[in-house]
Amino acid sequence: MALWGISRARRALSGKIVAAAEKSVTKSGIANAEVLSAMHIADIERRMAQTAMVGLDLIVVYAVLTFVLRQFPYTRPWGESLRAFLLTTVENLGLGMLNAVPGLFTAVLIFLFTRAVIRVLGLWFHAVETGRVTPLWLFPETAQPTRRLATALLWTFAAVVAYPYLPGSQTEAFKGASVFLGLMVTFGSSGLVSQIVSGFTLTYSRALRLGDFVRIGDVEGTVTHLGVLSTKVKTVWNEDVTIPNAVVVAQTTTDYSRLGDTEGVFIPTSVTIGYDTPWRQVHAMLLQAAERTPGLRREPKPRVLQASLEDFYVKYTLFACLERQDQRPFVLDALHANIQDVFNEYGVQIMSPNYVIDPAAPKVVLKKDWYAAPAAGETPPHKS
Repeated sequence: MALWGISRARRALSGKIVAAAEKSVTKSGIANAEVLSAMHIADIERRMAQTAMVGLDLIVVYAVLTFVLRQFPYTRPWGESLRAFLLTTVENLGLGMLNAVPGLFTAVLIFLFTRAVIRVLGLWFHAVETGRVTPLWLFPETAQPTRRLATALLWTFAAVVAYPYLPGSQTEAFKGASVFLGLMVTFGSSGLVSQIVSGFTLTYSRALRLGDFVRIGDVEGTVTHLGVLSTKVKTVWNEDVTIPNAVVVAQTTTDYSRLGDTEGVFIPTSVTIGYDTPWRQVHAMLLQAAERTPGLRREPKPRVLQASLEDFYVKYTLFACLERQDQRPFVLDALHANIQDVFNEYGVQIMSPNYVIDPAAPKVVLKKDWYAAPAAGETPPHKS
């Protein structure tokens, strides 16, 4: 009779619980009935109610079995033992819960104190990040990762201190679970630890900053994320590249933005011209092309160097500073176009001559042509 009543109550209660949950969720606007059905929330609640009712069924069966066995002399010892086991189990559970209250209270106090300390540290680190506080040992760009590191260490320390006060911490099952977790961390964290240490190296060496235009190996772009495990770079072609921190540390990193806004970072581009073209003219034409190119800074001024004297030609390298480092390929494209236009205007071929035999006339520049246009300077007197 009791089992039949529990079964009827289970069906009725299950339907009411699901209906009430659906009504409260849909009324609050969190989700609609279709979303709840897709997430199987109603099924989960129904199964939880069924599990609770099955537990009540087992309790009723145990009580009935104990009562029936105690009614007969032959089975009365079994009924008494079942009754004693039930009472002992309930007593042990109750005493265990009462004994666990002081430990739980101590653990809660430890976690609450840790939370308060972390909040105070968070306010201080936020002040450092915004520049309101300027300690000598901490920079604004390292304040946020330092706060995260300090928070993780404090919570870990709190967990270690509170561990002995947790209920069941001295049991063999709890110790076995701790050993298993430790083995998992030991065998699975070798690569993870390497990435984390590399992330700390990048952060505290201040090698990279958010928004910097950098080259890491073969990847060139703007740093969009500095994480504990990886660094994200957005290229000029809108490619989102994720690089593990261990790879970043192992490769050469060039930061074009660190001095690009102050002293200026020079970018080179080279041409090779024959020895029969006046070097002063080549210098002037390259500087003129730089003046025509938008996106190049006027200060510091562009300059031309004769990088090398090769077997058949001279290698000239033009150095200029960009206004925006993330526009590097587009500014270089415009600069190369202007170099070709200027050389065409003055009739100078951009070519690297190679000879099979010696030329009939020596390939030299006469003194009267040393300052050929657009080179500036006085033309030396020519003796006829």
